[in-house]
Formats: sequence, C-alpha cells, structure tokens
Amino acid sequence: MSLRSAGGSPRVDRLTGPDLGGFVPEKFGWPAEIGLIGLLEGGPLFDGDGRLRSDEVRDRIARRLSLAPRLRQVVHRPGRAPGRPLWVDAPCFNIAEHVRTRPLPAGASRIDLLQTCEELRQRPLDRTRPLWQLWLLPRLPGNEVGIFVRVHHAIADGPAAVELLSNLFDRTPDTTPPAASPWIPQPRPSARDLLLDNLRRSAAAVSQASRRHLHPMALVDQLRELWPPIREYLAELPASPTSLNAPLGPARRIAVITSSLSTVKDASHRLGVTVNDAVLAAVTGGIRELLQSRGERVDGLVLRAMVPVSLQNPSLGPLRGNLYGSMVVRLPIGEVNTVRRLDRIAAETASRKQRTKRPWGIGLFGSPLMQRLILPLARRQHYINIHVANVRGPAEPLYLAGARLTTAFPLVPLNVNLTIGIGVLSYTNQLNITAVADRDQCPDLATFTTGLNHSLFDLIQGANPDPSEDRYERPTL
Repeated sequence: MSLRSAGGSPRVDRLTGPDLGGFVPEKFGWPAEIGLIGLLEGGPLFDGDGRLRSDEVRDRIARRLSLAPRLRQVVHRPGRAPGRPLWVDAPCFNIAEHVRTRPLPAGASRIDLLQTCEELRQRPLDRTRPLWQLWLLPRLPGNEVGIFVRVHHAIADGPAAVELLSNLFDRTPDTTPPAASPWIPQPRPSARDLLLDNLRRSAAAVSQASRRHLHPMALVDQLRELWPPIREYLAELPASPTSLNAPLGPARRIAVITSSLSTVKDASHRLGVTVNDAVLAAVTGGIRELLQSRGERVDGLVLRAMVPVSLQNPSLGPLRGNLYGSMVVRLPIGEVNTVRRLDRIAAETASRKQRTKRPWGIGLFGSPLMQRLILPLARRQHYINIHVANVRGPAEPLYLAGARLTTAFPLVPLNVNLTIGIGVLSYTNQLNITAVADRDQCPDLATFTTGLNHSLFDLIQGANPDPSEDRYERPTL
C-alpha cells in the first residue's frame, strides 16, 4: 500500500530535481535510460518441449514487485494543480507489457545480441506505463538466453538501479517465490492534497530562505554551495577540440569487455591505486589509440572525463531515486607509458575526492527550466570529453526462475556532444565494461575497445612481481 501522511491523506511523492532532470535530455533527442545486458543459463528457462517458460518468468518477477514499488508507478503531471510532477500508482498494470520475449535470429552470436538490444533501446518507453522493460532474448549458442533491462533515469541512478533490479532476482536457484497477493493501485492525491502539500513545501522553503538571508554571510554561503559543481566543469580552460565531441544522432554502437575483478583488484592494490583509477587509465589508453588511428594529435594532449559520484547513503534504507555528484578527471592522453598514465590519474582522483560533492539537480540546477537553458549550450561544450560511470554490483550470483545470471553489462546514455560513454559494473568476480558510442560519429569503436583492452592488460602485467610469469588472463572483448 502507498504511504500516508500523518493526517491520513495519501503521501505526495514528488519527483526531485535530479529525477526531473532525467526527462530534460529527451527534449533534445537524447534518451535518458540506463540498462543492463546480460546472459542467463538457458537450461532452467525451457520446458521439456524446448519452449521458453516466459509465463513463469513473468510470474516470478510480478511476485517480487512489492520490493520495487516504483516499477508499478507512473509520472503524473497534475496540470493546473501546483507543484512538481509526482509518482503515482499506475491505474492498471500488466506484467506482460513489461517482461517480454524476442527470439534472436537462428544461430545468433553475442554481437547479434548487442545489436538487438540497441534496436530495442531505440523504441520509446510508453509514458502512460511504468518506465521500464525486461526483454528475454533466446537462441544464443549453448542454449543461453540474453536479457536486456532498460529503466528510465528518472526512476533511479546507477547504484539505486542495481539495488532495484536485484530485487527482481532470486539469491539461490531454488528460492521459493513470495506468495502472490493482489495489487490494488492507490488513488491519486486529490487537488486538495496537492495544494496542501505544495503549501507545506513552499512554507518550508520560505522559512529556510528567510533564516539564511537574515545572516550577513547568506549570499556568500549560497555562492559557495553553487561553486563545487561549477568548479568541476569550468575551473580550467576547455580541453583541446577532438572528434570525441560532436553532434549526436539517434543510433548507437555497443561493445563490451570483461575481466577478472579479483585480478584487477590485485593489480590495483600492488600499484597503490583503486580499481576506478585502473579503469580510467585503461579508458585513457583506448582514447589515445582511437585518436591516433584518426590521425589526430595526441602529444601532450589532456582530456577530461566526467565521473559520477554516488551520494546515496545505504544506512538510511533502500537506495532510491537519483542522488549523485560528479568529479572531472584529467586524462593524460599524451602519456605513452601505461603505468605512468595510471600514476597521474591516481594523483588526480585523490585530489578531486577531497573536494565537496554537491548533488546534481539540487537548488538552482534542480529547475527543469534552468536545465533546458543549459543543455542546448552544452551541445558545443569542450570541457568534458567522455563519461565514465562505475557502479558496484552484486558480489553473489543472481537467479531468475532457477537460471543463473552468468554475466551482466551496464548500459549508459549519451547526451550533449559526448560521442562515447563508458559503463563499468562489478558482478560476482567479473569487472564488466560497456562502451556506448554514437553510430555515425564513431564507426571505429572497435579501435577504442581494443586500446582499452590492451591498456588494462598492460596494467595487470605491470603489477606482476615476476614479469617472466604470465599469471593473469587477458581481458576479453
């Protein structure tokens, strides 16, 4: 059931500034969806006649939706009623509209799986329904079944999305699903409820503003609050123009790399850096190889990566919504040596982590109007060259209807003029990296992923105390 306020009225669950920010890029043709591409063991998902047990999968997921109530809600824009849009229960919900099946071509490869996921990604989510889908994609070699999950960014950021989607899976292959219970959508708040809620919020905002403005340093304090996110982007001169910043089209290319998490952790520990530092150094190597192949200058080149920083607090309960800041990391593209490149990045991230992180979409930047004014200007920006999002995933395997999720790759959106985005997800003992690129601006994505792969392997080998002994497996594309 929906939460209620102390007076017994339905709780008004307004979208936050960061949640609303997920819709603004769509107005400029940049879908704001995050996702997951994975592989499931096929055996348990098929019946004796070889048919996919899709109805049982739907039933399993439907029984777990009480753990992820946002997945049965829609965004309600109350028209003339005051205040921001709010989350409300969908008036009707059909699990078959969200958990769907699309067989791959006979003899499909993993490349076919990625291409199919891109085709599905281009289909707009229906705003009149909860903003998520889960696709089962059978006919892979070894009887594996592909899985593609897409979730609108307004629902959750990366860490919250991992927790939300994990609730749809079992922790063991023989888990008994929760008992089925009827779901009754709660009525939408009335106009009176919305008015009272908006009055309460407005009174609280005025009270807070009054207290602050009475203080002689109030204006200085407000400027200090606005400065951290601005500083991250504008404290330095724009980076040198490269082909990484270009107008975006609607289609994407997707490539994946997987490596052993324990291997990368061990190598990072030996080199005195974090796994995130190692990933950024590998990304830097991929960019270097890509730009060189395009005939662009790399000597002395320094570019910048925008790295989201989660501000979610697990101690306060389940993660939900969007709550993240960012840090901008300089990438020494011109550095030839992979380990020296890593050292420079590690020093950079250590410095950046000391700075205050203010949540994106709060205060002035929480206004959709302000976001709509900023984004068109960002089409030509050269302060950020690439987006790299690293999220910690489940350490133990997940199961769906008895089938083990064997691997999982994250999918990140592209916006403004960033033609390449990187998603990183740890899952069990895997470190899985997904590169998403504009199809037209980056036909040579394979060059980037090959360079990233080579750099990651160089770092692993560089941490090997006995270079004559090949202890580690090479990351695989």
